[in-house]
Amino acid sequence: MASSPLSISLLAASGLVLFLYAVSRLALALRHVAGERTKDILHRCTKSIPAAIITGTVVTTLLDSSSVVIILVIALVSAGALPFRNSLGVVLGANIGTTISSQLFAFDLGQYAVLAMLPGLLLLSLSKKRNGRTAGRALFCFGLLFFSLFIIGEAAAPLKEYKGVQAWLLKLENPVRGAGAGALITLLVQSSSATLGMVIKLAGKGLLTLPAGIAVMLGAELGTCSDTLLATVGRGRPAVRTGVFHLVFNLISISLGLLLVKPFTALVLLLAGHADVARQIAHAHVLFNVAGVLLFAPLLPLCQRLLEAALPDTTDPQPSSTLKPQVA
Repeated sequence: MASSPLSISLLAASGLVLFLYAVSRLALALRHVAGERTKDILHRCTKSIPAAIITGTVVTTLLDSSSVVIILVIALVSAGALPFRNSLGVVLGANIGTTISSQLFAFDLGQYAVLAMLPGLLLLSLSKKRNGRTAGRALFCFGLLFFSLFIIGEAAAPLKEYKGVQAWLLKLENPVRGAGAGALITLLVQSSSATLGMVIKLAGKGLLTLPAGIAVMLGAELGTCSDTLLATVGRGRPAVRTGVFHLVFNLISISLGLLLVKPFTALVLLLAGHADVARQIAHAHVLFNVAGVLLFAPLLPLCQRLLEAALPDTTDPQPSSTLKPQVA
């Protein structure tokens, strides 16, 4: 068991590197498996607001990344393959779909990761077909995801002995401080999933309280907007409107979350007080994102009109750009 500050830092950093590698490769493998079918689904199944929200939720769950889905939507809107109004519901659905990851992280599956990693490695090594190798890579990375979180949790366990670390983590109970830390960490590691994974693991080791976990979670929601905004650079006005909507949606939702953090925390305790803190944070993530979608869904026609008025179409053609998405 790691005990010195240096060994703790090295072990935690190793776990984080493995996590970021696993989540990026998993998203890439799942996108290869989905292929053009994802674009076709987004085009055909987003005709109404409820259908768009459901489609965004399902596709994000399957691809395991809200940023990948939103950036794909921005590209489709930019190419004229998806109407701007249809993209709004998909953005909302993506925010629900990304909560599935936090629910999975709350399970302590790291010690069983080999049950996915070994078959995945065999399939990756022995399969002669590209789809088989891609499926094997996805399965291996899925197991590696939980193994890396297990490493992070084991590295964090000795931190209970360091009063300075405990005092700093307690300061995160301040909503603004916690949200700022969550946004900064997400910007640095370019993955809200990594931020939430670390938060859940720290809570599971008794190092993070529910109020602190909720505050950091709110900040992670804001930090994940950075890459989707970058994806709009050089694209047409409809695509820019989609990116701006994602930012505005998160800003308003997070602001309301910070203002109502005490009653929200009380509600989480009321609904999930029997669960451990790690599971409570995962439930809070679901509750917060679903509440935000329910709040915004009836307002989508108004949001469409406001954004079209604020960012009207231009006649000048806009070159498109391809950016590497962060994984959320």
